[in-house]
Amino acid sequence: MPLDTFLALIVFAFTTSITPGPNNMMLFASGVNFGFRRTVPHMLGIGAGFFSLLIGVGLGLGVLLHTVPSFYTMLKFAGGAYLAWIAWKIATSRTLGEGKSGVKPMSFLSAAAFQWVNPKAWVMAVTAMATYTVPDIYLASVMIVGFAFALVNVPSVSTWAGFGAALRDWLSDPVRLKWFNIAMAVLLVLSLWPILK
Repeated sequence: MPLDTFLALIVFAFTTSITPGPNNMMLFASGVNFGFRRTVPHMLGIGAGFFSLLIGVGLGLGVLLHTVPSFYTMLKFAGGAYLAWIAWKIATSRTLGEGKSGVKPMSFLSAAAFQWVNPKAWVMAVTAMATYTVPDIYLASVMIVGFAFALVNVPSVSTWAGFGAALRDWLSDPVRLKWFNIAMAVLLVLSLWPILK
């Protein structure tokens, strides 16, 4: 892969990984509600799940999406429904999670599996594979795209969890936390608008 193409790929991976979307809104809320350390499995799950999605798209799922558009539509609405449920859980949370309330942060496996129904993740994966793979070295370029995202994904998403954790003390006030969680739930739902329309 030419160096200029690889550098453009890194910029694309960084900007799509760090900009607001369902994953980052959930990580921000998790950082506030559970702290940074308890959000680490969620962050790692996003990285692993998205890497597997990228490789899957590169090895043929992207063709399936173009061949059977209803499959993509089904994924978008399944992901949207799941995000609406998560938004409801965030909006109705009223205490910071300290491990006593029974409420837990998203697990590694749940976060990894979520990438497969996350509409933004599918758009990112299909766009990356269509734009940055090289026909002459296709399999190698699929892996390069996957590893480029792996390099920037976890540091990018950890920024959102870190911001949330930094606000944790300020949001320990129940009234502030209530309105923060409602705002995060609304932003999570709004983050779907460009993808679902």
